[in-house]
Amino acid sequence: MNILKNKKIVLGVSSGIAIYKAVDLSSKLRKLDVDLNIVLTEDSKKMISPVVFSAVGNCPVYTDYFNEVKDGWIPHTQLSMESDAIIIAPATANIIAKIANGFADDLLSLIALAFRKEAKILVPTMNTRMYESPTLQRNLDILKKDGWIIVEPEVGHLACGEVGKGRYPDNEMILEYLEYVLTKKDMKGKKVLITAGPTVEPIDPVRNITNRSSGRMGYELARAFSYRGAEVTLISGPTNINPPYILKRFINVNTALEMKNEVMKYYKNSDIIVMSAAVSDYKVKNYSNKKIKKENENIILELDRNPDILKELGKIKKENQILIGFAAETNNLLNYAKRKLVEKNCDLIIANDVSKKEIGFDSNLNEIDIINKMGDVTHVKKSSKRDIAFRIIDYIANNYSG
Repeated sequence: MNILKNKKIVLGVSSGIAIYKAVDLSSKLRKLDVDLNIVLTEDSKKMISPVVFSAVGNCPVYTDYFNEVKDGWIPHTQLSMESDAIIIAPATANIIAKIANGFADDLLSLIALAFRKEAKILVPTMNTRMYESPTLQRNLDILKKDGWIIVEPEVGHLACGEVGKGRYPDNEMILEYLEYVLTKKDMKGKKVLITAGPTVEPIDPVRNITNRSSGRMGYELARAFSYRGAEVTLISGPTNINPPYILKRFINVNTALEMKNEVMKYYKNSDIIVMSAAVSDYKVKNYSNKKIKKENENIILELDRNPDILKELGKIKKENQILIGFAAETNNLLNYAKRKLVEKNCDLIIANDVSKKEIGFDSNLNEIDIINKMGDVTHVKKSSKRDIAFRIIDYIANNYSG
């Protein structure tokens, strides 16, 4: 699912040593099929040629207000009116001060002043002492009140040699914020609790029992719900995935018991609970606090049942809560999923066949069946897990108006 396809985006670039990262951002936007227009300040032209931005972004580049007015086409009024979003990256202290205080003496500040849509993103990058100055922070506060989303800079080594907050953040973060502001907010006001990934049960200090869940489906659900305006809490077992940048709350756990404890802290205030984690059914009874040595040919592990978190939630969930479980099966998919729906008192079960390698644990693709309490089955054909996540939310939005 490409949220940004054909969206008309203005990328404003002010001067700063991080300007080379704006070239990469323009490349990424091009690959996402956006309708891109780039606006450079006069100082930024001295650092990187407009030709570079035009070639990498495959788009028009505007620099000087007077040279761009042709045949009645006025760039700052047209671009500010026609565009879906504006990003200013990097944003210097100077351009921030201009926009915050209503100065409009170049093309970029003119467009920013005239832009009236909600999708306004600004990425401040500069020396840490400049960034932390009361004046700069006051200007950022003004912009936040005016509806600008400020993508905070990172902490690290700066070009000047100092260490502190002021580094240009990852472009993936900027793109995530852009997708967020351009997504409908039909889940605004909803609190959503999601579990994801595997849990691990220790055998000794260096070994454990776990499963092959990657956590991708749960993370994409957390991202999609966040995009749609929900306040999301994601509780995750160990994965190799970075959580969404826009996530409200992220909690790391390891064992099933740890996951249960965290779930019980947040479920009461949740409107929608999505239990997509692959929770270990068993834990090791005879855990060794020292590494087990290979002294015997065989070893016997005794296993105890872990708590069934989904089943416990089914017993205590409130009438106005939506409880969603997942059934990852290798055979008899619909029969097992329907049985789980009833036994766990879920409102929905998401069933998927993990025996298929192309949609299994390690894949970015999925294919699911959504089953409701009436036993109705809605099939969602194979697609990316991101697209599947949005389809699940569409189903919820269309069938649970409360």
